[in-house]
Amino acid sequence: MTISFRLSFTVMLAAALASSRTFAQATPSQPELTLSACVARALLKNFDLEISRYNPQLAKESINLAQGGYDPLLTLSGSHGKNSTGAASATSSDLRVGVSQQLYTGTTLSASSKLDRSATNPAYTAVNPAYNADLTLAVRQNLLSGATSPVNQASLRRAEIGLTRANLEFKAQALNVIQDTESAYYNLAFAREQLTVRNASLALAVRLYDEAKVRRDTGVATDLDVLSADVGVANARRNVILAEQTAKDRQDALLALIGQFELDGTVGAVRFSEVNEATPIFASSYQLAKQSQPDYLSSIEAIDQYKLDLLVARDSTKPDLSVGAALGLNGTNGSGTDAFGDALDQQNHSWQVDFSFSYPWGQKADKARYRQSLATLNREQVRLRQIEQTIEVQVRSAVRSVETNVESVKLATLASSLSLKQYELEKARFDAGLSTSYRVLQAQTDLDTARVNELQAKVTLHSALAALHRIEGSSLQRYSITLP
Repeated sequence: MTISFRLSFTVMLAAALASSRTFAQATPSQPELTLSACVARALLKNFDLEISRYNPQLAKESINLAQGGYDPLLTLSGSHGKNSTGAASATSSDLRVGVSQQLYTGTTLSASSKLDRSATNPAYTAVNPAYNADLTLAVRQNLLSGATSPVNQASLRRAEIGLTRANLEFKAQALNVIQDTESAYYNLAFAREQLTVRNASLALAVRLYDEAKVRRDTGVATDLDVLSADVGVANARRNVILAEQTAKDRQDALLALIGQFELDGTVGAVRFSEVNEATPIFASSYQLAKQSQPDYLSSIEAIDQYKLDLLVARDSTKPDLSVGAALGLNGTNGSGTDAFGDALDQQNHSWQVDFSFSYPWGQKADKARYRQSLATLNREQVRLRQIEQTIEVQVRSAVRSVETNVESVKLATLASSLSLKQYELEKARFDAGLSTSYRVLQAQTDLDTARVNELQAKVTLHSALAALHRIEGSSLQRYSITLP
């Protein structure tokens, strides 16, 4: 009887442990869901990433807004009216069309044409109705404030940098989603394998309980042994229920990251991947982080924006001085065509030059804005240095975390193997009548704890690697992902 129980126990233990280690392998009814597939789905369907996709679009339209002030401006205006005084009356109408263009050099070009018509009743002039035609060309140039292309293009350049930053922020969000997906995937793998461990523990507890009852009936064991085995079954069932809840919660967390309102969907088998990466080196990881981490690159671009703000603020402290020139051609006749013909006569012309100067007394506001821009730029430059130090600290910590957790996995695997041997020894002593069910249950609990600790060590290692890749900004390259 004892030999039969020992053989059945050994077969069941081996099957349970094999099931625990291969729980995440794909089956025909439940195909495997790879981490790469999860990441691909997350990049397509994740809500946070979908929201972030609009930011580059908004930033691109800001460029068009900045360019709008330098587009040609077409104007068209007209009027018609009548004035009556007793028996006399006069009518007048006018039509004006013009186009103006502001250049980045601080120059404004304009051209306009006007045709006026006036008529009186009774007629007081030889030409009635009379048409007056006018052709005007004008140019105005800023000489101090707003007189250079870099200043006038600052808003456009700032918008272009804003688009670059929006793309970097979108990349940062994509890296966050990848890291969250990796963590959720491995947490689900942990939860499912933990459930397998708990089910195997329950099966062993039930087998121990059945064996304890048979041994009691044969006079080898006592009622206390049976009661202890019964309590072990109850505890094992409670652990299974808790593990089932954890597995379902972790599955929902993964589905929420890789889909939209697909929480009732099924997730295929998941597994822990083998860690074949070389031990990370701080110097290379730190250099990669400074070259690829979007948060850091976005801060550098932000400083360029603040430099543009300072340039504009410095230019605003200059006086407003501009000069202008205009050339006009005009003619009057009894028809519109003849009036324009007279206007083209070289003798019918006019011209003028002018200047405009303004300077706020004291310039308190402009000087205050300049000092604010300078202080803001200095602040952000200090903040960039702080970010560099933060990245260095993060990389150092992440590298140490990976190194530590690699060793932790090795130790946890060794401890799990030791606990398994101790359990087998304690069970063999129980079968030989040299131990109690309480000691067997204690050994079984130690084995479960060791197995769960091994799984937790694997999760922690993969999470540490995901965090390191996020800090380096290398997750996209590792999954061969090119963002739009």
